[in-house]
Amino acid sequence: MSDQPRQDQGIEQLPLKSFTEKAYLDYSMYVILDRALPNIGDGLKPVQRRIVYAMSELGLSATAKFKKSARTVGDVLGKFHPHGDSACYEAMVLMAQPFSTRYAYVDGQGNWGSPDDPKSFAAMRYTESRLAPYSELLLSEASQGTVDWVPNFDGTLEEPSVLPARVPNVLLNGTTGIAVGMATDIPPHNMREVVSACIRLLDEPKADLSALCEHVQGPDYPTEAEIITPRADIRKMYETGNGSIRMRAVFEREDGDIIVTALPHQVSGAKVLEQIAQQMNAKKLPMVEDLRDESDHENPTRLVITPRSNRVDVKALMSHLFASTDLERTYRANFNVIGIDGRPQVKNLHQILKEWLEFRTETVRRRLQHRLDKVNRRLHLLEGLLIAFLNIDEVIHIVRTEDEPKKVLMKRFALSAEQADYILDTKLRQLARLEEMKIKAEQEELAKERDMLEKTLGSKQRMKTLIRKELMADAEQYGDDRRSPIVERVAAEAMDETALTPAEPVTVVLSEKGWVRSGKGHELDPNSMSYKAGDGFLSAARGRSNHLAVFIDSSGRCYGVPAHTLPSARGQGEPLTGRLNPPAGATFVAVMMGAESDRYLLASDAGYGFVVKLGDLMAKNKNGKAILNVPKGARVLPPTPVKDVVSDVVTAVTTEGRMLVFPLTELPELSKGKGNKIISIPSARVASREEYVVAINSVPAGEKLTLFCGQRHTTFKSSDLEHYQGERGRRGNKLPRGFQRVDRASVGDES
Repeated sequence: MSDQPRQDQGIEQLPLKSFTEKAYLDYSMYVILDRALPNIGDGLKPVQRRIVYAMSELGLSATAKFKKSARTVGDVLGKFHPHGDSACYEAMVLMAQPFSTRYAYVDGQGNWGSPDDPKSFAAMRYTESRLAPYSELLLSEASQGTVDWVPNFDGTLEEPSVLPARVPNVLLNGTTGIAVGMATDIPPHNMREVVSACIRLLDEPKADLSALCEHVQGPDYPTEAEIITPRADIRKMYETGNGSIRMRAVFEREDGDIIVTALPHQVSGAKVLEQIAQQMNAKKLPMVEDLRDESDHENPTRLVITPRSNRVDVKALMSHLFASTDLERTYRANFNVIGIDGRPQVKNLHQILKEWLEFRTETVRRRLQHRLDKVNRRLHLLEGLLIAFLNIDEVIHIVRTEDEPKKVLMKRFALSAEQADYILDTKLRQLARLEEMKIKAEQEELAKERDMLEKTLGSKQRMKTLIRKELMADAEQYGDDRRSPIVERVAAEAMDETALTPAEPVTVVLSEKGWVRSGKGHELDPNSMSYKAGDGFLSAARGRSNHLAVFIDSSGRCYGVPAHTLPSARGQGEPLTGRLNPPAGATFVAVMMGAESDRYLLASDAGYGFVVKLGDLMAKNKNGKAILNVPKGARVLPPTPVKDVVSDVVTAVTTEGRMLVFPLTELPELSKGKGNKIISIPSARVASREEYVVAINSVPAGEKLTLFCGQRHTTFKSSDLEHYQGERGRRGNKLPRGFQRVDRASVGDES
């Protein structure tokens, strides 16, 4: 056996499952605790805390001169936060933008972005920055023994684990963050409201959530847009730690125009105008004539919407815009924070304020204790200095003659090592005659301060009073009025597409090959239009651009297509099969338009049909819906419009030259089906196409019926039609000689 050491000695072996579990768990905990979630104490994520602390170390207070932002970012990355410079600078930008952060931490000089484009900020080599006055609330007590200091990433420096915030910044500025398996979305709040709730909780430790909600009305964003979330929902959000907040833009009327003066948090005015313009270009907003952005320094938000006329219902228009654009936006709320126990948890309002007050109480206790220790040390040194001053000649003699004066002084005057060192370090100028009085005066002053500190530290009530006074003073100095009013509003509702489409007269034209197009006006002549080679005019319908164009195919299925979406008649249109899915082999027969209450006569050339409302034919899905059952061997006839169900008569003409006329009231009104027999034709003759119906029309009282046979035509007046009247379902009478082979029929003056 060889004495050589094995190659795998000192190597730990783990199952892959155990290693990956531990590695991912470590990573996720790091992201949760050291990247994404805020600490309840100062309300900051680590990168924000390090930016604020690094700026304070650079001496960039609110009264200092501005320094390049690159200097700050360099210090943050090099000393405390070894991550990407762009991510760090972007975090710093958000801390400086007054439209992103309710109480800005950083005071920026240069281009720090705009509400329209928050990411349009200049590079860090161009901008300058310093701390905003508000940051004083986070840093002023950092050097007073209030926080724990931990080593930085390479162990060469120390940084505060949390900043000693004098106000509950976790609620005031809120934060957003995405960790592993959890996220946080804390909305910003008003300082005066939150501080008032803290004081209420200090005075009444048993105060419940309802009592706190008397002070905290709701979130307060850095915009004047309205919060329209019902108060019951806001209360539930504070009760559970989860919920949502809905914000709506504020508008006013000015000389007939609609002026939007405030937008929801982080909403771009340019984006809103773009969204409205898209609807206008799609002809989905006919009641708006013009859009303008008149925002400037005096009016940071001023979007002008000009209605088409004074008759436009502004409330309905704005309700539609709230529902369909970013003029109204919903924000998620998730109060997930790292508590004072170091664990992440979704907390309600009461828990957050209670825990922060515990943090604040401990911070103040540590601050007072730190000051008390300094006062006691100073009193101890002054006591030794006074002894030396009263025995100055002997002290000088000992210093001049002794080899180790420190030990002799300690033994002779019963001094501590610290006192002896202080005496030996004393400068000669401090031995003036008035020094004794100064020492005694300082002792008296420090003794008073010591007694006050000891009393405060020893009394819970005094501690509460001190915290209350400090909170009130800070709220008075840094607080402001609420910006986002909480208002009850009716829920926004988007208008129906038909209501938004302009009701212009249009003519929809269908070709024999199934190509469709829409032309403006009712004067359009479909026969004079150009068609593709081998194609020609089949059917046309006149209506409004906000109507549905209803198509029927040879299988008896009907389809609806919004008329305003059809291609212009200036071209040759597009095939309907690109929009619809008719059955294999089916071809389109006709197009209809009108109101849903309009009636049509549907029939097959087998001689069966019924009356139907146009609304029953409207199917917006691509596959349409089956309406007319077509007997075997038969075909669908073009539908004919019904003017009056009571007075109209039905005329049916067959290829055998027979015509039957009877009252329309004898036909049923159905929503779908085969219908009743209109004129009698043996089914065998229909199947073999020996005889079938050429035309079925609904002729209004007093109107004429014209039959076309090749180049010839003949017109029947109402009195002429009486000769062909009979009971529904009969064979009908023979037409005059020369009209045994009718091509088509029309109602009216067509010739």
